[in-house]
Amino acid sequence: MSRILESAKETIAIEAKSIKDLESILTPDFEQAVHAIMESKGKLIVTGMGKSGIIGKKIAATFSSTGTPSYFLHPGEAYHGDLGLIQEDDIVMAISNSGETDELLKIIPFFLRNGNKIIGVSGNPESTLAKNTHFHLNVHVEQEACPLDLAPTSSTTATLVMGDALAVALMKERDFKPEHFALFHPGGSLGRRLLMTVKDVMRSSDLPVIDSHSDMDVVIHSISNGRLGLAIIEENGELVGVITDGDLRRGMNAQKESFLSLKAKDIMTKSPISIDKEMKLKKAEEMMMECKINTLLVVENQKCVGVLQVYDL
Repeated sequence: MSRILESAKETIAIEAKSIKDLESILTPDFEQAVHAIMESKGKLIVTGMGKSGIIGKKIAATFSSTGTPSYFLHPGEAYHGDLGLIQEDDIVMAISNSGETDELLKIIPFFLRNGNKIIGVSGNPESTLAKNTHFHLNVHVEQEACPLDLAPTSSTTATLVMGDALAVALMKERDFKPEHFALFHPGGSLGRRLLMTVKDVMRSSDLPVIDSHSDMDVVIHSISNGRLGLAIIEENGELVGVITDGDLRRGMNAQKESFLSLKAKDIMTKSPISIDKEMKLKKAEEMMMECKINTLLVVENQKCVGVLQVYDL
């Protein structure tokens, strides 16, 4: 194995061990911190300098998207006016691997005077930060993955994981569901499927509709021109069946000699699976997966008013 691959494996192993070791140093402070956040009427303010700050931004983003209103506050900016953003009901998560970061320690007295509960996150339970916070989450690591044991690597990973552990614990306590997640991610694919309905994305114009007595050449042209891989069969304005590409192939194989003399009714699938236009896209997707199909007909008053395909989800 090359030296480069060996280095990569070693880094992964060191950081994986650091994460695993967090289990053994968890204390009741973790549970108490979760309860404090649950009971708070304010926001969760995450703050930290340097690499801790970068990790803090991600932690704040995770909290906000999983039901805990949160934002990141830069300690330097806080010391020069942004402390005005903090309300007494807010909870502060202060991150410093050493627990001795000067910019962070300077604003701790304000939080204490303001009545804010403080969650300290550091790798040293005897640090100044740990001793001046209400709850301390220990993220101590035996070594950084950095070969010089200097650059924050294992320590930032451990901090990120601790933040994730808090966020997940809060999600479970709040019974946070996919529908709640979607409300905070309306632009994402999950939010789209959970919030939008079939009528929002279905194709409703220029549908390839023919009657059951149509000749095979009409069926073939309708499927080809409709660009949906199917033809919709109606009688007196009501849906009676559907013919898909698969139905065509099966019909051709079964009746090679007389295929072109057949009518649409001879190869159509009667009573095709249909849905209502008000159905959520997520539910429609589940139906497709359950029935192992990629197209659903949207029916209203027994008439096909649209087509939804898996590519629309």
